[in-house]
Amino acid sequence: MHNAFLQSIDVRILQWLQRYGVSLLRISLGIVFLWFGLLKVLGMSPVGYVVQSVYTLLPLGQFLVILGLFEIVVGIGLLTKRALRLVFALLWIEMLGTFIALASAPALFMRGSLFALTVEGEFVIKNLVLVAASMVVAGATIRPWQRDSRDAR
Repeated sequence: MHNAFLQSIDVRILQWLQRYGVSLLRISLGIVFLWFGLLKVLGMSPVGYVVQSVYTLLPLGQFLVILGLFEIVVGIGLLTKRALRLVFALLWIEMLGTFIALASAPALFMRGSLFALTVEGEFVIKNLVLVAASMVVAGATIRPWQRDSRDAR
């Protein structure tokens, strides 16, 4: 009896996770991108000096606003489930930019070793989780394009 009770709780929890997990992950990603984007647009982001250190040829103020708007579009798209193919493409392009920063200015992100990360390095490495989460959400929410029956003629 005790075992059956625990099994029924386990089944209910797993069903709940399967039913709502991907949606909560999508909403969480949307909130993160919207929030970080707003911070950049409003000039309140703490990553300005990192961006300036890595992308030295770009005008910082304008670049941060554009990057912030980019993130706001991604966040809104994730929250509304609109244009998800485009939204995920934009998200992955931005993530690529953060990993390019890591490769182009390793001294900013690491203290002499790949495993001795600075705070900035930890900030970039956590993006691995954002990429993996976005892959899960994309795989679960985007359906293959259907060929229109009129196209078959």
